Parts: sequence; structure tokens; C-alpha cells
Amino acid sequence: MDIGHKIKQLRVQKGLTLEELASRSELTKGFLSQMERNLTSPSIATLNDIVEALGTTLAEFFKEEKKEKLVFHKKDFFVDERGHYTIHWIVPNTQKNEMEPILLELPQGGESFQMDPHSGEEFGYVLEGSITLECGEESFIVHKGETFYLSGKTSHFLRNDKKMKAKILWISTPPLF
Repeated sequence: MDIGHKIKQLRVQKGLTLEELASRSELTKGFLSQMERNLTSPSIATLNDIVEALGTTLAEFFKEEKKEKLVFHKKDFFVDERGHYTIHWIVPNTQKNEMEPILLELPQGGESFQMDPHSGEEFGYVLEGSITLECGEESFIVHKGETFYLSGKTSHFLRNDKKMKAKILWISTPPLF
């Protein structure tokens, strides 16, 4: 870990000058400048004074940030086969995220689960086949290459009335699947 660089990042993030940090931590501006450039190293006690002046703790300072996973491969996916549909969880552990994408497969005559009213929004893109979107009292046919976008104010589900399998990329916010 580059302690000097991390101290400088925190200082700049807090909007403090070297002089202001020096005053708060009771250290000299020259010492802090050398430390930020890794020309000198602080003792544990001095580092503790600096991080406290920056409004944090040693534990937080040394806590390693987990690198956010950006790309998911097929080996990361989880497949949940149910009676009338199959869900491919294409981004694992999305409960912590703002949205949740799934790949839904509906065989001939298959139906998705019913989504009860909620405060979020949903988007779907039909990758294969065509589906019927049942939204409240209305029905909409959505063909391959077409999309649907709806608020969660009304109960809704998808149905496949065609002879070929349908595949839909379905994204919900917040995560609901």
C-alpha cells in the first residue's frame, strides 16, 4: 500500500490543504509533504494522528477495497429450471445492486412468474421468439428484437403462446426476481 499517496487522496478528498492538515494533526507542513511523496514514513502513532485529523480510523485507512467485478462469464451464471420457465441469473448476487438482469426462457405454452405491484421499473428485450406481456387487464405482443418498459404499478407476467422457445433479457429495478 502506498501510504503517502493514500493520505494525499484523503486530504484532497476532504478539501484540505497541507497547511490545514498540518494544523489539525499538529505536524509540520514539510513533514506531511515528504510523507505524501514517500520520502519519509510516519510512526504508527503519527499515522493515527493524521488519519484521525482526516476523519477516519487506522482500520478504515488500511481496509482493502474489494475490486468491483465488471465482467461475468458463463461459469458465473446460475440456472434455475422451473416448470414453466427457466431463469439464467446472469449477474450473481444482484440483491446489493440497483438493478437485476436475468435471461428468461419460456418454452411453448410457458409463463413467467407473476410480478406483483412494486415501486420499481422493468425493461425487457425479446432475443428469440415472441411473447405476450400481460399487464393488468391489457395484453401486448412483443416480437424478437422488440422491447417493453413498464413501471411496477400493475401486476404483470410474460407468456409464450407460440410453438418456438422465447428468450427474454429482463431487467428489474430494484432487484425483485
